[in-house]
Amino acid sequence: MEYNLLKTSIDAGVALVTISRPEALNALNSEFFTEFNDFLNGVEKNDMIKVLVITGDGKSFVAGADISELVNMNYEKACCFSKLGQNTFSRLENLKIPVIAAVNGYALGGGCELAMACDFRIVSRNAKFGQPEVHLGLIPGYSGTQRFSRLAGLGNALYAMLTGEMISAEEALHMGLAQKLVEPENLMDEVMTIAKKIAANGSQAIRKAKEIIRKGYDKNIKEGNELETEAFSKLFDYPSTKEGMRAFLEKRKPNW
Repeated sequence: MEYNLLKTSIDAGVALVTISRPEALNALNSEFFTEFNDFLNGVEKNDMIKVLVITGDGKSFVAGADISELVNMNYEKACCFSKLGQNTFSRLENLKIPVIAAVNGYALGGGCELAMACDFRIVSRNAKFGQPEVHLGLIPGYSGTQRFSRLAGLGNALYAMLTGEMISAEEALHMGLAQKLVEPENLMDEVMTIAKKIAANGSQAIRKAKEIIRKGYDKNIKEGNELETEAFSKLFDYPSTKEGMRAFLEKRKPNW
């Protein structure tokens, strides 16, 4: 399908999708979710893609959901729209490959929720996070109430969502919402360097690492260790694992 709101490219095993609705600061609407889910369908079927990077066009990552669409919703429509966002963002968490958010500006409301659904976030120094829904008489609807506390702690989640205050890039880094802070002009170069570094590693190992870390996060250490042992052992059945170890012993780069 042709996209109106997404720009996509693939280079060296890294897929880049740019949300491009700059006149609305890339606000999320129903059309976005239709296009993004179609894009994810293609990513899931393409074994050549090893890492996915998500960013926004212009001065914003995503400034939130499209209020002009929300304002006319009733209970049933709002419920469907919330579930649509939750299900779409859950696909990112469950995607077999790593997903990196390159946050270049405002990541507010649904944009903050999108960024939190990614595996980690590299942010520009001018980035701003926040869940300002209370200013509209709302709360987050795309799993923000659940992911924020898991990433940044209960107190930080409650403070952010009850005040609706924006969070600076430095504060996001300090509380664990962001993993690395970059000057604005260097953001995409740095993110693509990181993505290609990941893509150059054993793809089965990368996928297993993501799977087991996420599956084990809400389990106790004993259950998590059992998941780890099973995944660690299964990797020895893959030719890529043997190649990786042989390459190390022979002091050469692996031929994946």
